[in-house]
Amino acid sequence: MSVDTYTGRTPSILVDRFSHLLEMIYDAALDARKWRGCIEEICYEFSANYASLVIRQSPTLQEDSVIFSGSADRRIVDLRNPHLAQSPFSALPVDRLVTNSDMCPEAQWRASSYYQAWCAPRGMFHVMAIDFSGAGQSLYGFRLTRPESAPPFSNDDRALCERLVRHVRRALDLHRSTHEDRCIASLYSEAMEQLMVGVIVLDESGRILECNAIAREVLQAGDGLNIVGNRVAAAYPTDNRKLQRFVAGALQAESTQVYVDAMAVNRPSGRVGWGVVVRRLVADAWAEGKHRPAAAILVRDPESASHPPVKLAQQLFDLTPAETALSIQLANGLSLEEAMAALNIKRNTARAHLRSIFSKTGARRQTDVVRIFLNSVMLLGTSSRVSSSSASPSVALNTCVAPYRERRQAASV
Repeated sequence: MSVDTYTGRTPSILVDRFSHLLEMIYDAALDARKWRGCIEEICYEFSANYASLVIRQSPTLQEDSVIFSGSADRRIVDLRNPHLAQSPFSALPVDRLVTNSDMCPEAQWRASSYYQAWCAPRGMFHVMAIDFSGAGQSLYGFRLTRPESAPPFSNDDRALCERLVRHVRRALDLHRSTHEDRCIASLYSEAMEQLMVGVIVLDESGRILECNAIAREVLQAGDGLNIVGNRVAAAYPTDNRKLQRFVAGALQAESTQVYVDAMAVNRPSGRVGWGVVVRRLVADAWAEGKHRPAAAILVRDPESASHPPVKLAQQLFDLTPAETALSIQLANGLSLEEAMAALNIKRNTARAHLRSIFSKTGARRQTDVVRIFLNSVMLLGTSSRVSSSSASPSVALNTCVAPYRERRQAASV
């Protein structure tokens, strides 16, 4: 097998080395922060001085682009480049790998304003590039460069690049799919938060895996529901025996069985008891091992007050701010007199507002207003109280991981 005189290595990559690169690619699919290190490793493998993975293409590869780049010496290059739009590599045929010699003769390449203004000052002479498609009509790009003192990219280099790009494509599709799952899970999670439902996820042994913000507040308050040995327990023995029986039933239910039970949990404070639902979670057929989601406890406070966005209430029912404020007070269980006191308005004013509310919502009596407000979509517009964190694709508990948008900090062709 011949040896590349520039790199001192055989052109064919060793299996262990190729496996290492694949590990880095698929690790980056699960954690976008690892793409930079992955691209730097690929840059080294090709003895390139720059390598770039274009995640989001834009006509000029500027403001809307998301690019992960690596360089041989990890230099940070300012990419506010007015010449990028002139690049011959900006609109390649999809899935066709090319080099600068494929695009134009050497003399034309040297004479181009793009090469002279952008590539030459950065030591980029030999270029290998490919644009490739992914799921959902995504378009990605991959670029490698070498200085003029290095040999051009060989057929072995081209073959290796094409092999790696196939895996990069799969890794990006995997990231996209996982990210979409997390966004959907986040939407469901936020809906639970906005409807003021606490969610506690248990593993196969009944231990707590995760809680949303409302559930954490309930458990930390210790008013009827507590954490004992990383398990949910009720304060009163009778309630606790019933709760543990429901949890055991959910954990032991057959995979084809729908298991749901409900109970009220008394509170030492004397307030109305927690409404609790225990249900089995259907595990993925591939889910094995310990600490997987197996059951959920849903908790709601019957006395909790809703705080829907005033703007949404006005938009839904065409109410004035004063009418909206009165409607929200009534929906939270206050009598008309109590609402008048809370809003510091007179009886005649309150009754005038109420008549207008009846007319605009179609309600005939005060209880109708409460029902209409509580059953409307207003609460789903409430800002989530959960802080940004990773979300489990299998259970909608936490907010979605923010979409990765790592601005390019090294050279791109």
